[in-house]
Amino acid sequence: MIANTEWYRIFLHAADSSNLTKAAQSLHMTQPSVSYAIKQLEKALGVSLFDRLSKGVRLTQEGQALYQHVRQAFEELESAERRMKKLKQFREGHLRIGANGAIVKDFLLPLLDQFHFRYSDIHIKLSQGQTSLILERLKHGSLDLGYVYLPVSDEKIEIVTSYALPYCVVVGRDFADWSLEPLTTERLMELPLLMLSPGSTTRSFIEGWFRLQGVEAEADFELNSLEMLTEFAERGYGAAFMPRDFVTSRILSGSLMELRTVVPLPDRHIGIAVRKHSSPSLAAEAFLEMLLN
Repeated sequence: MIANTEWYRIFLHAADSSNLTKAAQSLHMTQPSVSYAIKQLEKALGVSLFDRLSKGVRLTQEGQALYQHVRQAFEELESAERRMKKLKQFREGHLRIGANGAIVKDFLLPLLDQFHFRYSDIHIKLSQGQTSLILERLKHGSLDLGYVYLPVSDEKIEIVTSYALPYCVVVGRDFADWSLEPLTTERLMELPLLMLSPGSTTRSFIEGWFRLQGVEAEADFELNSLEMLTEFAERGYGAAFMPRDFVTSRILSGSLMELRTVVPLPDRHIGIAVRKHSSPSLAAEAFLEMLLN
């Protein structure tokens, strides 16, 4: 860009008023300063922009051509400033969150309700997926933050806070007698086992718990969601490994029974992940502030 942006602004005022004195008044400048800026712009561009008349100025053909572009450019800048104001006032914007399906209801949804109530003009985009997918989308900038299972070892990802997620083993009423005493791992293996499909971090978590006790667990039912695991457990097909919060209401109603194990299932941990060295959007920053406070 070969000319001072301020010269273009002065050029617009002079063209709109067809008078350098009036342009100077509207700009709160002196008339000589306006005249100087116009001459500098003409010199920089190498063209004459105005015909000087006895009672004002008139755009030359080159001046008219420049005027269209400069007017459009300043309208774009004004539009950009209006949009920045809307974003700052949360009257516009996007919040993009990724979360594992098991996390959404108990951890994410209550906070989303608060955020949506407070910032109703912010467009929320939520996508469910496995931890590995959420991390990749964070690194590529298509998500603002993600609820993921820990641990996470990635130099491009930062965990801003974390929560404990207790797990339990549940069965339907058909296996109620199994809930009367703590079960060894070997005894538990006598039940049909309901697990998520291979490849999920939850499946690896459960298999790791068995492996620490010297047992290689094999699933009798491999299902794609916690909802399906719950349904099959209630119908008496076997034992399911579930986040306790996810099935608490069913345990209280008696449709599921919690089994006690000699070696307790450890808690899982959920982290709120963001991309390192990346400034959050205003909407994401507001959500993180609600989350951390």
